[in-house]
Amino acid sequence: MLVGKVAADAQSHAPLAFLMASLLVTFSALSFAELSARFPRSAGEAVYVHEGFGHRHLALATGLLVVLSGLVSCATISRGFVGYLQAFVDLDPRLALVLLIVGLGVLAAWGIGESVSLAAVLTLIEIAGLVFVIWSGKESLATLPARWRELVPPAEATAWLGVFSGSVLAFYAFIGFEDMVNVAEEVKDVSRTLPLAIVTTLVVTTAIYLALGLVAVLTVPTAELAASDAPIALIIERSGAGDGRWISVIAILAVLNGALIQIIMASRVLYGLASQGWLPVRLASVHPGRRTPMLATSIATLIVLGFALALPLETLSRATSLVTLVIFALVNLALWMIKGREAAPSGIFVIPRWLALCGFFACSAVLAAETARQIWL
Repeated sequence: MLVGKVAADAQSHAPLAFLMASLLVTFSALSFAELSARFPRSAGEAVYVHEGFGHRHLALATGLLVVLSGLVSCATISRGFVGYLQAFVDLDPRLALVLLIVGLGVLAAWGIGESVSLAAVLTLIEIAGLVFVIWSGKESLATLPARWRELVPPAEATAWLGVFSGSVLAFYAFIGFEDMVNVAEEVKDVSRTLPLAIVTTLVVTTAIYLALGLVAVLTVPTAELAASDAPIALIIERSGAGDGRWISVIAILAVLNGALIQIIMASRVLYGLASQGWLPVRLASVHPGRRTPMLATSIATLIVLGFALALPLETLSRATSLVTLVIFALVNLALWMIKGREAAPSGIFVIPRWLALCGFFACSAVLAAETARQIWL
């Protein structure tokens, strides 16, 4: 569904919007990779900010922003679920949201092993589905040499503003790697595994979404993409690969995967903040049998449900992107400050100090520009 929303803003320049979003995320992904190796603890972003700035209240505010970002993101994904589900079942959208979110909350509370195993399977299915969509549009991709000029914005402010707005929405497609750091205490060989996982995730995501953006705008007119509640299914149908409704099954599974991960992440951050003594200690309590933070998971689930029922999809996705930009800016600056005071432990993934500062300025610039654009509009 995000492909359609990006196309609504960026028009035929949607692939460029995805590429710009990927470049913006790269700085922060590399900073997270180093910090996850330095400080492998739950509530990762809050820990990083505390280590960088030495300010407890700023660290707590960062942790709560992370929770907010995850919960709004989960609500965004859940709203997208309804559009694809209605291709199969004529179910009231609000009832569908309630059933979905409550069910995911129960699963997240059941156990981290079960939740992560399911998320891994759903991720593989999701990737397979997106690869098929790209393959189905191979004839459209073959026209790229003759149509590439359509994808390049003219030297006009309006066109570039559309690309910029689209890239802020597309930014949402690339976030998620940061969720890994919040289960760091449950990862084996964390100093090696997490940095590798973060970088690999970014590379794979960029390749898939750039190709998907190209297939989308070369196969379907952007006005139709923007108006569709199930743009991926529309791409399948227009490419002649068959009835696009079946891809809705994969889209539904992708929604389940993304929403589940966000609930797990948000509950683990609440748990981590409480275990640091920054939130009420009851939030750090875990079920004696399931070993999951039941209270934190229940609170996260209820907040997601409220957001999903109250706010539209585009508002949710744009809010997620803006809150995440604030978090990324703080984390990049924290790493820059840490690297100025102390050397990294030997044998871990490291980046040049100036790269962290570039990440701070890039996130801050996009955040300021998008805020100004919203005020101006």
